[in-house]
Amino acid sequence: MLKGKTAIVTGSTSGIGLGIARAFAQDGANVVLNGFGDAAAIKAIQDEIQGLGVGTLYHGADMSKPAEIVDMVRNTEAKFGRADIIVNNAGIQFVANIEDFPPEKWDAIIAINLSSAFHTIRAAMPKMKAANWGRIINIASAHGLVASEKKVAYVAAKHGLVGLTKVVALETATTGITCNAICPGWVLTPLVQKQIDDRAAREGIPADKAKAELLGEKQPSQQFVTPEQLAALTLFLCSEAASQVRGAAWNVDGGWCAQ
Repeated sequence: MLKGKTAIVTGSTSGIGLGIARAFAQDGANVVLNGFGDAAAIKAIQDEIQGLGVGTLYHGADMSKPAEIVDMVRNTEAKFGRADIIVNNAGIQFVANIEDFPPEKWDAIIAINLSSAFHTIRAAMPKMKAANWGRIINIASAHGLVASEKKVAYVAAKHGLVGLTKVVALETATTGITCNAICPGWVLTPLVQKQIDDRAAREGIPADKAKAELLGEKQPSQQFVTPEQLAALTLFLCSEAASQVRGAAWNVDGGWCAQ
């Protein structure tokens, strides 16, 4: 379906982003990887993707720095012509009550979880409009639809990402470009594993009990969403069948937001 298309997936060296990058490559798209990590591990991911018969590029843009984001998009255009698909997935987390929340953590979370999507879309939009085709998918969160305590910056950023999605969808409504958000519940990514580990240490309980408590508080299915499930939805949103899905905030959350 996506043969000849090129996808930028931010935060794609692990977790959700890596699952989406692999799915795009398996479907025939060139993939631009982005994220931090061990150089050898990133090279191994590139080799794996190239083994599927598609092109790949790694760009280590720090998603808190607009100039580096623009450079990533320009490098993509130089190698592949344009970015047909943007998946804004990069994200970080910090947990504390608002009075204890360090301002620098607020600034970093807003920059990486929200502002980076603006800068990426802004840089890629002219060539998408020229081609009259594009898919923009913002990986928000159940926290883009509902709130939780101690996550003021994350919740604000993800709500903002859903709002950004709607504006871009309206601005491109008469074109072949669509913009949608996916709002996962708990996915067992390194980010979530850290929260489980921190909870286990704080409460003096085994990691398995901390994991069960985390799911029990929010996710009625009592099961983690998987990167593969999110990747499958991402592929659908890139399809012709989804050409009139515009401005949606699609929750994949085991019933979290149904409560």
